[in-house]
Amino acid sequence: MSDRHEDGSGATAAQDTQDAHAAHDAQDAVEQAWHGVVATARRTAAEGLVVGTSGNVSTRVGDLVLVTPSGVPYDRLGPGDTVAVDLEGRQVLGELTPTSELPLHLAVYRNSDAAAVVHTHAVHATAVSTLVPEVPLVHYAAAMLGGPVRTAAYARYGTQELADNMLGALRDRTGCLLRNHGTVTYGSTLDEAYDRTAQLEWMCRLWLTASSVPGHSPSLLTRAQLDEVQDALKGYGQPG
Repeated sequence: MSDRHEDGSGATAAQDTQDAHAAHDAQDAVEQAWHGVVATARRTAAEGLVVGTSGNVSTRVGDLVLVTPSGVPYDRLGPGDTVAVDLEGRQVLGELTPTSELPLHLAVYRNSDAAAVVHTHAVHATAVSTLVPEVPLVHYAAAMLGGPVRTAAYARYGTQELADNMLGALRDRTGCLLRNHGTVTYGSTLDEAYDRTAQLEWMCRLWLTASSVPGHSPSLLTRAQLDEVQDALKGYGQPG
């Protein structure tokens, strides 16, 4: 029989160690997420979806939203520039001011299962936003965004009104246009949100190109044809 005296110090030390590991893991998750935000923001600039410091990117880690700051060129952002807010918009990490489009990002997170949001001023998509209330069904890529992509009514950038208009256009969709402004897409990862932005920009460019041919109008898919594609996409890709 053991004659060891248990005074509780062992249990306390074990709990302290567990807490330290949890804090370290949480810090690692935030650092990795911030790296992804910066990399995605730089990609939007490199691939011509934004100019200068326009557009913004965010990702959610638990109850934190990591978001690009306002007015800072993406190539100047580093590991020490992390900006994070809670779901109410209160800043909890960083000294740089969050993007002015913070209401837009928070609205997506509060009303969907999004883990990442990408907002751009992509040229072709923005051009289409000035022309139509919904992107014409010129290609089945629309199915990848949940259906015909709507255009949200115009409101000034950075306002709750813009965020509310966006939510209406995003109903049952993972992307929309913002009239005379740009695009918003979201996904379960930064890569997925970015890919949806790229698909949306490509689809808008395709429609503009086809529409520019004199004497011709592009043929469009029917909703039934789009529904067929959406069913097919359920089994698309690799298993697992």
